[in-house]
Amino acid sequence: MRYFILVAMALFTVGCASTGGSGSVTQPEDAVNVTGEVYKIGEGDALSISVWRNPELTVAVPVRPDGMISVPLIGDIKAAGNEPEVLADKIRNELANYIKNPQVTVVVTSAISSEFLYRVRVTGAVTSPSSVPFSKGMTVMDLVLVTGGLTEFAKANDTKLYRNTANGIKVYTIKLQDILEKGDIATNFKLQPGDIVTVPEKLF
Repeated sequence: MRYFILVAMALFTVGCASTGGSGSVTQPEDAVNVTGEVYKIGEGDALSISVWRNPELTVAVPVRPDGMISVPLIGDIKAAGNEPEVLADKIRNELANYIKNPQVTVVVTSAISSEFLYRVRVTGAVTSPSSVPFSKGMTVMDLVLVTGGLTEFAKANDTKLYRNTANGIKVYTIKLQDILEKGDIATNFKLQPGDIVTVPEKLF
């Protein structure tokens, strides 16, 4: 919910990307969380910490609300805010005080803190406005259909796709009525994690 509110506020400051006919459709930029950001560990994440040839030091641990984890021999160490590779280096440096040349691997097995990044949302004049898990290859039409389709009040050809890119929030027009009724898939864009699709209502 917090992410949706922040995006909604940002929409007041962005313009719409133009789309023309089938031959001149502007393709959306990649979402920043797909191509531009390195994952950082957060509170609530689950980690697997492996130390090569030291199975007694290999553990699965949750990141506590204070951002700390507990590691054998070391005790508590700050995990939240670090990339997995950075945390592995910190653990390696600490373990070097106890064992020779430790080889440490950190894997995020459950990314609870960033779950919102891996969902897509549809709001407005659809049967069931929803936030659903992202699936690779999912399109705008897939999202609309999985949430029950359009209501009778939908102004489908003015549907908007909002995407957080490296250049800020971008807005793309979706000709949803053309997609559903004419089979014109020029604007049936593939979705990316974090996308929001909004279907406006007709003004009577």
